Amino acid sequence: MERTHLLLIGVDGLRLDVLDLADLPALRRMLDGACTSMTMPAPTISGPCWSTLLTGASVEQHGVVDNRFIGSRLALHPDLLTLAFLADPTRTTFAAAAWPPLVDPAGVGPVIRTRDDQRRLEQHRVVVRDGETYGYRVADGEVAVFATAGVLAAGPDVAFVHFSSVDEAGHLFGARSAEYAAAARRVDGHLAGLLAAVEARAGAGEHWLVAVTTDHGHLDGGGHGGAEPEVAASFVARMGFGVEPAGWPEEMPPTELTPRLLAAL
Repeated sequence: MERTHLLLIGVDGLRLDVLDLADLPALRRMLDGACTSMTMPAPTISGPCWSTLLTGASVEQHGVVDNRFIGSRLALHPDLLTLAFLADPTRTTFAAAAWPPLVDPAGVGPVIRTRDDQRRLEQHRVVVRDGETYGYRVADGEVAVFATAGVLAAGPDVAFVHFSSVDEAGHLFGARSAEYAAAARRVDGHLAGLLAAVEARAGAGEHWLVAVTTDHGHLDGGGHGGAEPEVAASFVARMGFGVEPAGWPEEMPPTELTPRLLAAL
């Protein structure tokens, strides 16, 4: 049986009604494939939300309650890439992000395990950019370049790519602002590039499942952390290349994302 490759793309702080403000063809294409709604539990903060989405553990289980990761029990809850590797040690994995807690071994976290042994063997590749210091618009662009090249050249079995500039714009200008819409358009361009890379791999006979999700939304005036509907709303849009993306429920808890993606492999 042909191996299924998985690409999970995270767009931090994305409200889907940004589609009312901006033309986002790549995201619309993903939404037209298949989409499942999720409601993120409070606190709707990146640390706990991404920890839940990427491990399948609840906040009570993984212990991440904010972006400081104090009291984290992530050591007991492997991430999606690590779980995929443990299930099949021949799999290759790739992670790229500009928010350091997700992938940077030098900081808090990381949510995605470093797995130094596999990194030395080039089975696990990690791209880290510091958007906190240098700004997420630039850092996201660099993540997109490296991730698109990595997918096109290496075709990793399981990959996670994360963009933060939409969240940054939400904090600075609010979710109904022209700046938020502009950030979404830029990230949509990054998404289009990744889809083109996957299509090229699929054209050579590989099977791929691509999924896009977010950790939380934003208030109209900016900010998040509570249980407001516009903040807690999340989703996972899916597109298959030689793989059926349907068959998921219309709505599910965020703890089901990682188990369902693993099942798709």
